[in-house]
Amino acid sequence: MLRLLRAAAAIAAALTLATCGTTTPVPPRIATDTGLATGPVPVPRGGALVGAWVRPDSLTQAGRFAAVQDFEQQLGRRLDIVNTYRRMHEEIGTVSDRRFRDAGATLMLSWTGADSAEVLTGQHDAAIRERARQVRDLDAPVLLRLRWEMDRPNLVVEVGSPHEFVAAWRRTRELFAAEGVTNAAWVWCPTVEGFASGRAPAYYPGDDQVDWTCVDAYAGTALTPMADLLEPFLRWAAAHPRPIMIGEYGVARAWSPTQRATWLTEAAAVFTANPQIRATLYFESDPDDRQPTGQFSLRHDPLPLTALRQSMSR
Repeated sequence: MLRLLRAAAAIAAALTLATCGTTTPVPPRIATDTGLATGPVPVPRGGALVGAWVRPDSLTQAGRFAAVQDFEQQLGRRLDIVNTYRRMHEEIGTVSDRRFRDAGATLMLSWTGADSAEVLTGQHDAAIRERARQVRDLDAPVLLRLRWEMDRPNLVVEVGSPHEFVAAWRRTRELFAAEGVTNAAWVWCPTVEGFASGRAPAYYPGDDQVDWTCVDAYAGTALTPMADLLEPFLRWAAAHPRPIMIGEYGVARAWSPTQRATWLTEAAAVFTANPQIRATLYFESDPDDRQPTGQFSLRHDPLPLTALRQSMSR
């Protein structure tokens, strides 16, 4: 199966590299077929929603919105999902949140919450309830990616044991329910490394607690094909009746433009070949203090940007 996917992707990559073009105008948004749904966020009957985290040049409300607009112009289409990151003390429902909502995008909140042990003792009940009301008052479907990548060993102080994490997840959902939140779809999102090592499944809160299963996958220090990265996760997810989201993915600037373009085209072939995958979000960012193996922005790299644009137009 992996061999067939790679062969098809190699052909598509060659076509992509031969058709590198200029940026096209952003077309009008087309309504998604909402015949299938999980929680409040509709799932398309076929294909996948596309989105991104787009790091702004200026961390202001206007800067956040402008960065997404600029990326959409370069892609020649609007994003279905806009990812954004929040800590416990940070407001939800900001000016940019509402502008994304009003433009027709679904907002995904990647929310760190707080230490699992502190959540379980009620230390953050008031803050969680306040954030719940802010999510509710957005009055639109929201994807809530609570403490993503919880399986990373360097997060153990915050996350605690798998048992503590699951209990804190359930308590947070109970507090949201107590505030009348019905517009949040809950996204559980470990790393591909957590599935390769076997760590991640222990943190799963249960099918009754999760609306979307999710994973983050990167070609950073190694140019590992997406098919290989996702294989352990997809094998696990097949037993869970939930749509799949690729919550973050990216290919590092350490690799040549041709390598990056080919990797992205092959990744799109993997997404298409797995119909349980219903949303994919690129990590359009070069975080501070990172080497090229940790930088993933495509905006100034025309060849891979074209590959991403073509994959998102399918």
